[in-house]
Amino acid sequence: MLAAPDVRFATAGDAVAIAELSRDAIEYGLPGAGRWRGCAARSHRPTPIIIVVDGAGAIDAFGIMAYTDDDAHLLLFAVRAAARRRGLGSAMLGWLETVARAAGASRIRVEARRDNAGARSFYSEHGYHELAILPRNYSGLVDGVRLEKWLRDAA
Repeated sequence: MLAAPDVRFATAGDAVAIAELSRDAIEYGLPGAGRWRGCAARSHRPTPIIIVVDGAGAIDAFGIMAYTDDDAHLLLFAVRAAARRRGLGSAMLGWLETVARAAGASRIRVEARRDNAGARSFYSEHGYHELAILPRNYSGLVDGVRLEKWLRDAA
């Protein structure tokens, strides 16, 4: 387990590294994977937060969260393979959940690849529940799973 990571807001200079990590950890096997324009399109939704954690010479993790009304949507979230299983993802997700609560979000929604058992297990271990299978959600080729976590009562 790592000590609490130093989370910082992403800069324009992080764009390529974020796109490469997205390609390797989320978009593997999909056409056009790793293009910053996909990340950028996601990041232009209302009030996004883009955070990163630096590693040795590279970004070890990033997350992009958008807020609308009283919901938060974790648009992209990845940890470099070599940095996994040390608590980095848990620490970052906790940071993002704290910010979502402070912003007044009732819940956080996220999608994961259906074939990514590690991501699905990670979210489940952090209190996220699978709601639906999303056929061909990734580039029209790979099914996704929609998950959510309620931060406060729905009522």
